[in-house]
Amino acid sequence: MFKARKSNSTIGSSFSILELIYHAAVRQVRMAHGNAVIALLLNLVQSVMLVTIFYLMFTILGLRTVAVRGDFLLYVMSGVFMFMTHNKAMSAVAGADGATSAMMKHAPMTTAIAISAGALSALYIQMLSMLLVLYVYHAAFTPIEIYNWVGALGMVLLSWFTGVAIGMVFLALKPWAPGVVGVVQSVYMRANMITSGKMFLANTLPHKLLVLFSWNPLFHTIDQARGFTFINYDPHFSSWPYALYVGLSLLMLGLMGEFYTRQHESVSWAAKR
Repeated sequence: MFKARKSNSTIGSSFSILELIYHAAVRQVRMAHGNAVIALLLNLVQSVMLVTIFYLMFTILGLRTVAVRGDFLLYVMSGVFMFMTHNKAMSAVAGADGATSAMMKHAPMTTAIAISAGALSALYIQMLSMLLVLYVYHAAFTPIEIYNWVGALGMVLLSWFTGVAIGMVFLALKPWAPGVVGVVQSVYMRANMITSGKMFLANTLPHKLLVLFSWNPLFHTIDQARGFTFINYDPHFSSWPYALYVGLSLLMLGLMGEFYTRQHESVSWAAKR
């Protein structure tokens, strides 16, 4: 009786897909709270609390001497923001609606749109929270100066991208072993508290410790971001191309795994989630 009108042109189809991603992303943002502003404030408070905790921990333990010369609070925020962006993106993608989700019963909805919406909503919330915190700190407390803001912003986006790629792998594996994948995902997120390198500089680590952290792409993006943020720091033991290549490799594996899982997943699997 009633039927949605579809455009057969490439441009029309592209705009239709973008509109679907937009509405799905808005739904993801509002999942934390019905009011989008309150959802943003909740994430903002979480970011501020994490920055405050690490600031106090560095101060109480006397670890401020290991930080780079410059604004110490900016040093802390440079690690915390990328840590949260990476983990939030990974969680959003890993928790995206699968092929057996009720949302997939609506004809225009696809798993690709659900994954894109989860990734973009996480990026939107984290970027807005980061900019608000930096603006308030700059306007109310002390002016901040970022040596190369383009490079620093690029590392934030790269942290988000690697989080999306790892989340894709977890999303592809979760229907096969939801309990095991959930545990591995939690362990990885907890391990990032240390292995991400947000509490120290790669240049100050001895080689025997450096090899324990260099596998983590987030370790490289955080260290490189501090090189772009502070004129006094030149990272020698990290590489942003490494994070990019790892992200691309994991993304391809995740996409292939998600495609294979989608072909074999059944509604009965939902009972295992």
